[in-house]
Amino acid sequence: MVKKWYFYTSLAIIIAFLSAGFKPLKVEKNDWFLIKNTDGKRYLYPSIEEDDYVNLNFPFTGNLFIGFKEALGFKESEGKYKKINSLGYLGKYQFGIETLRSVGIKDREKFLKSPKLQERAFIALLSKNKWILQDVINKYEGTEVNGILVTESGILAAAHLGGAGSVKRYFKNNGKKFIKDAYGTSIRSYMKAFGGYDTSFIVANVNAVASIN
Repeated sequence: MVKKWYFYTSLAIIIAFLSAGFKPLKVEKNDWFLIKNTDGKRYLYPSIEEDDYVNLNFPFTGNLFIGFKEALGFKESEGKYKKINSLGYLGKYQFGIETLRSVGIKDREKFLKSPKLQERAFIALLSKNKWILQDVINKYEGTEVNGILVTESGILAAAHLGGAGSVKRYFKNNGKKFIKDAYGTSIRSYMKAFGGYDTSFIVANVNAVASIN
């Protein structure tokens, strides 16, 4: 009986000793592991400095229409709907007062306060310019003029910058006449920068207006 007691006591001691060898070491808390982060959102960032990422502001530059309008809007105003430049041009796409009136908008303040209205005005102006410039588009699209491959989106962007009349003069002079806006930005530069986007769904309509509702 005593031998059995010694046997089981020794066995218990051996098991306890072996178990102690498998106890986990004390884990050192490292700041980079974000132990106290409970919602998991920081694990999305490779850097421990979340602020390194939140201030990046890249315009969308795909070749779809959304890429066209966002790239152009960023160029005009950095995408700021309430921006008014030194010459009084308004909004994300920098509309002049007369251009606004041409697409049916007379209320300047309402225009500035409404991103939806600004987007509709942009579409309306594209439709109007596409109708006015359809002969230019049909004749020159896919050709090279003064070192620039001509595309419909490039033509429409140039018209947004300088007006449809300026684009007609540009092609009449085979792209060699330097036509620019008040800040020195040229028709040619817009033709190049905004070429190759898909604007095929824009319907040519000389009477296009922006819906206010």
